[in-house]
Amino acid sequence: MRLPSAVVAASLACLVMTPVLAQAPAPTASPTAAVPVPATRRVTCLATTASLKGQDKRDQLQLCLAQARLDCLKQAIDQKIVGESRKSYIKTCVGGDGTEHQ
Repeated sequence: MRLPSAVVAASLACLVMTPVLAQAPAPTASPTAAVPVPATRRVTCLATTASLKGQDKRDQLQLCLAQARLDCLKQAIDQKIVGESRKSYIKTCVGGDGTEHQ
């Protein structure tokens, strides 16, 4: 089953917006309040595919993670990060060990 392009676009919009929203300062009730940890791109992909099942879920998760890696690679290139540092940066940026868990 092919998903409508609107679903894919919405998933990518969530992927793009999460880092932007994560940078906004969180309102705190007191100086000792915990600051929430921003969701990683991997978590965002898992969340956007949570309602899917079977092969559709695997396909969409794979596409989402590939887009996340590509976005992180573009950032690393823009920041002129090379070699092992680039691999580490992308791994951290995507938010996982680079493998897919089902």
